[in-house]
Amino acid sequence: MRRGTPGPRRKPMKIKLTRILLTGIAAACAVFLVCSAGPWKIAASGQATTPTTPIKIDYPQNGSVFPPEITPPTFLWHDSNEGAQRWVIRIALQGAPDALRIEAAGDRMQPREPDPDAGPLLPLTAEQAATHTWKPDAQLWARIKRLSVKAPAHISFEGVSADGRTVSEAKVSISTSADPVGAPIFYRDVPLQLPPPSEHGPISPLPVSSLPKIKWQIRDIGQPESHTVMTGLHTCANCHSFSRNGKTLGLDLDGPRNDKGLYALASVSRDMSIQNSDVIRWSSFGLNEEVRPGESAVKRFGFMSQVSPDGRHVITSIGPPNNTTKNDRRDPGFVSGILDRIYSVNYPNVEFNQVFYPTRGILAWYDANDKSMHPLPGADDPQFVQTAAFWSPDGKYLVFSRATAREPFPPGAKPSQYANDPNETQIQYDLYRIPFNGGRGGKPERIEGGSENGMSNNFPKVSPDGKWIVFVQNRNGLLMRPDSKLYLVPFNGGKARLMNCNQARMNSWHTFSPNGHWLAFSTKGRGPYTQLMLTHIDENGNDSPAVIVDDTTASNRAVNIPEFINLPAGMSIDKIEPKAMDFYRLFDQAFKMIEANDIQGALSILQEAVKADPEDGSGHFLLATALSASDREGEAQREFQRAAELSPRNPKYLDHLAMSLYLNGNQEGAIAPLKRAIELDPSSAEYPFNLGVVLVARGDYSDAVPSLEKAVELSQGRNWRCLAELGKVYDKLGRPNDAVRVTEAAIQVVAGQKNQEGAGELKEDLVRYQSEAGKASN
Repeated sequence: MRRGTPGPRRKPMKIKLTRILLTGIAAACAVFLVCSAGPWKIAASGQATTPTTPIKIDYPQNGSVFPPEITPPTFLWHDSNEGAQRWVIRIALQGAPDALRIEAAGDRMQPREPDPDAGPLLPLTAEQAATHTWKPDAQLWARIKRLSVKAPAHISFEGVSADGRTVSEAKVSISTSADPVGAPIFYRDVPLQLPPPSEHGPISPLPVSSLPKIKWQIRDIGQPESHTVMTGLHTCANCHSFSRNGKTLGLDLDGPRNDKGLYALASVSRDMSIQNSDVIRWSSFGLNEEVRPGESAVKRFGFMSQVSPDGRHVITSIGPPNNTTKNDRRDPGFVSGILDRIYSVNYPNVEFNQVFYPTRGILAWYDANDKSMHPLPGADDPQFVQTAAFWSPDGKYLVFSRATAREPFPPGAKPSQYANDPNETQIQYDLYRIPFNGGRGGKPERIEGGSENGMSNNFPKVSPDGKWIVFVQNRNGLLMRPDSKLYLVPFNGGKARLMNCNQARMNSWHTFSPNGHWLAFSTKGRGPYTQLMLTHIDENGNDSPAVIVDDTTASNRAVNIPEFINLPAGMSIDKIEPKAMDFYRLFDQAFKMIEANDIQGALSILQEAVKADPEDGSGHFLLATALSASDREGEAQREFQRAAELSPRNPKYLDHLAMSLYLNGNQEGAIAPLKRAIELDPSSAEYPFNLGVVLVARGDYSDAVPSLEKAVELSQGRNWRCLAELGKVYDKLGRPNDAVRVTEAAIQVVAGQKNQEGAGELKEDLVRYQSEAGKASN
């Protein structure tokens, strides 16, 4: 919040800065002793004259410690005495012989300018609207900071009536640390908007139209404003982390059609660019068995991937072996299997509109040197959910959250309606520590103080000196909960301490400065729009009341996922060009055009998409599909071939390649890719059916029978085309009775589906097969 304009009752008063000569140290002490003695002003004769009422100083809190670089704060207070018309602020500083005296109008709190594109601004609460404000100018604040390093600055507020009497008073002591923050903060700046009823999805708390409005900002706390380095993205990019050496950025990305399985590892520079070659496709690693191989696999839990201190490894959470897909029906627009390992619900509430936490998962690590991915032994037990892993500063250990695995949406469970609704699936994590050991893992050890306390312990961050773990504790789930508080515990475990910096609601997303003296975090303690705050931590793990990093975003936007960047002195990030995301924008645009049957319009967009990322098989596949629909089968075959080469484990691409070869007259060439598709996905009826069709076209009727019978079996006898084709093959082989049996079944399926397509032809075939069967019986 910033200082606003005065109300209509009085004209703005100039702030006067004068010096008061103190009569001596004893007199100065007497002033502060009197202020704390009681609600009475003492006259020179020693008799009580006028009672005073207490002023409530909201910010900063007593004992707050400010960084030496930080810009001037805005003091906030409430004065219930209606007689107070102006306020006298006195500042006593060690080394200054005179106290500073300032007269302030105490302007009412006003929000910063809202972003007109970010939705309506929630009105101030009655308490906020009654708040008085004062902000020292830069020169005065510099003096306060300089003279409050060795001893606190004592600041008193006196409410003064129209006739000059002091009617209310309070004081606060603040100090400035000798420890600089020393690094910029990278964070995400998000508009708080609810999606319309027509939009939904388990990981879509914002309208699709709001995604390009998300900004990635960098803040040097010595500067009055933040700097936007990236915005306008078509797709969602969320959780990010930097290597301890400040040379590598890791960023979660959403790919085309809500594919959550992408991750970018990019080198940090002043003018950064995220290229296609920087993007990791978790689905290219054959570690996740929760989905059929033909579908895009989600191999991590949303925003919990973390880059190692040296930038070589990424630790993440993937689906456990043999996870189910029974919850796919909850949202068919998302990748198969994701809702069988996370609990995710969006609420119609701007303040807390999303809950999102895993109930199943194992840890896996990626090696950027050899482009490989491996489960981490000791944190890969499917009986537990293992998530939210973070590195120790030396890279030797990982600290993570673990709980007994469970079904995210139990049958018959009532839907939750709000954050911390008792109907939410309940899960309480314990903190564990495990050695990385070069990827060999080890035995996980429960961390005393962060476990077995009846609460959920999560999001652990280790201090740069390796002495402390700061983590989030709340009743259920993780991280962004209304009741989340920050706790500190020794790295080897012990008694956890509730931190002094906590605000009234939601304290999370914390990050240590590279020097370890400061912790930045996000909070909703002062309103629905998440703010960025800082607390100082000394060598004994004691933290100070939090101070606000002002002017980080518009008044109707929120700050989340702050992360310190350990950049060299004088180095900054001016911009990040997300080149790799051009492809996803074009892909989704073309996909919507195909859905609208605008094939020709989609073709030009897809050709541009393929140029944007020639190494993404999905672009070639969709282009081939559009070409085939335009009767350009020769060109389609080349694109299907390229898609299959880029994604050799995708049976869908192999199947389409085979059928394109078949349509182009290459029946022999179609057989091998179809057999490979069946190997990769033996649960699909489509691939053995197509193989049967190709074999029939070649006249290999005997070879076609096992494939078509398998297709009937896998489709559970509910696909009339499989049955009809098998009937024709039986007829060719002189097996009329079998032909009659499967054709009758096909007719029943058509009738049950009320589908007249092919019904007449099926009946004609049945009559012929029955006739042949009758002849054979005679």
